[in-house]
Amino acid sequence: MLPNTQHSLDKLEALLKDLGYRVRYEKGNFKTGACVLQSSKVVVVNRFSNLEMKIGALMGILRDMPTDSGTLDEKQKQFLRSIKQTKLTI
Repeated sequence: MLPNTQHSLDKLEALLKDLGYRVRYEKGNFKTGACVLQSSKVVVVNRFSNLEMKIGALMGILRDMPTDSGTLDEKQKQFLRSIKQTKLTI
């Protein structure tokens, strides 16, 4: 489990970026999610969510999405594997 720190959020954002996704923080009444819009991979995060919710949402997206880890270095592949093996406990 990742600690709820800004560093953890930065690591998740960097991993998504290396997987080809763009992370955007927007205002609004919506849940965080990922989509492909006109062949552009975008993850939209609710700006008003707290740090714990942002980290949990990004981990959930990474866990559920099919990923091609061929573009990642070995350290990032290991990080992605650890995320995919982690279950959220509420």
